[in-house]
Amino acid sequence: MASSILVVDDHPLVRRGIIDILSVNKEHEIYEASNIAAAMTALKRQQIDIIIIDINLGKENGFELVLAVKDSYPEIKRVILTSSVNVFDYKKAMELNVDAYIIKDAFIEDIVYALQVVSRGGKYYSPQIVQQSMNGFMPKELLGLTDREKEILVHLSRGMTNAQISNALFISEGTTKKHISNILSKLNLNNRVEAVLYTRKIFGSEI
Repeated sequence: MASSILVVDDHPLVRRGIIDILSVNKEHEIYEASNIAAAMTALKRQQIDIIIIDINLGKENGFELVLAVKDSYPEIKRVILTSSVNVFDYKKAMELNVDAYIIKDAFIEDIVYALQVVSRGGKYYSPQIVQQSMNGFMPKELLGLTDREKEILVHLSRGMTNAQISNALFISEGTTKKHISNILSKLNLNNRVEAVLYTRKIFGSEI
């Protein structure tokens, strides 16, 4: 699905690399900015579908831009692409309800996949940061979940249906049901509602 994308990163070489990755899909319209002011100017001039933001924008904080976009352009999908694996950055991103949190050392295929998920209305969080967050806050029994099961648990905590999860992760509903069944079995829970309540109780909010 082609989209109009704004890449915001203070490092020219990094921006160039991201743009090269996105340019594989020649239908994408890609714009770039190096700071918050330039990004806001681009948003006023262009119709943007997805904005990709680094947390560290030199002396500026990328979260300020995430919040500004959320308030002024709520229809724009907000993607964080960062080298930060700090759990507190991840939790802040969740509080701001970003559409994706991608670690920069992810495989190119994962970055492309994440943007496809976001374009289709889903959410994507790099398994690395999700697992690190879970390891720091969850009971030992949750550490027995696979990366895919943890990813599905994230979607469950947000109240997504099997169909929505399947669509977001590009898997069949049958596969989704199997993963959910495994999650319930490993956590000794009876149904998905208990899984959602259990997860939110641990984190105090949606992950």
